[in-house]
Amino acid sequence: MTTTTAKLHDGAALDIEISGDGPTVLLPVNPRPVEGPKAEEMRKWGVDPALGRTLIDGLADAFRVVAFDYENHVLADPKADTLTPANVAADLLAVADAAGAGRFAYYGYSWLALSGLQLAIRTDRLSGLVMGGYPPIGGPYAEMLAVTMATHAMASPEQPAAPAAPAEPAEPAEPGDWSKAEVTMSPDQTKQFVTLYEGLRGFDDRAVQDRVTCPRLCFAGSADVIEYDQRWGGVRVDIAGPFLNRRAELESLGWEVRVLDGLDHTGAMQPPAVLPALRPWLQAHLAVD
Repeated sequence: MTTTTAKLHDGAALDIEISGDGPTVLLPVNPRPVEGPKAEEMRKWGVDPALGRTLIDGLADAFRVVAFDYENHVLADPKADTLTPANVAADLLAVADAAGAGRFAYYGYSWLALSGLQLAIRTDRLSGLVMGGYPPIGGPYAEMLAVTMATHAMASPEQPAAPAAPAEPAEPAEPGDWSKAEVTMSPDQTKQFVTLYEGLRGFDDRAVQDRVTCPRLCFAGSADVIEYDQRWGGVRVDIAGPFLNRRAELESLGWEVRVLDGLDHTGAMQPPAVLPALRPWLQAHLAVD
């Protein structure tokens, strides 16, 4: 294992951990298992505290895995006005550059999956793209803008404290029961995601498909639908819908599609669900460098 750093669009340094040999795969995950009370809360919500480490270890015997905790980085060093789609793509390229990867595959989940699509339409360096938990076409961009705007409003100092829906509930709740969670992020932390989805306002994911030229896989849980109440804009974020209803269209556009039966957004991102889809696909599609 080796470590290095990448210089991001705002000059911040992002730590990178490189494991294994073979074709390069970029993984925006936390390579260090979470411990203590935070780990216990994650387990309550069905999240593996060692999720990133497990994915890395599940791939590093066959691939050169470049792991970087982009999500926690932007939470620790918010980019309130600059987390645009173009800047996110530039950051991912900066990671590849720092790792010395001319060509590379990329796997991301949820907003990091849509970031992979933004990367794919801006570079010809991708050897493979895997999007988990976000559809390549029919993405809920408007709905996520409404959710992130509501989150930012609740995080603002002038707003009274209110229950909300981040990843860490303040009191015990069933996994996926967002109504019993609280907003714990700062205004700058939440604003950066408003900036991201504002930059995607009106984005036509169907129209850009001819710019995605590398092999590509997408997957989601069949139960990946979240109904948000009025505090969150009263929207329905349907990730599973395009996978179930537009599968033939996705396949005609060159996507391999996997639907993980019965899994919701959290369940479909856990290593036992991801690795059986991700690893064989990477092995089948990535040529040895």
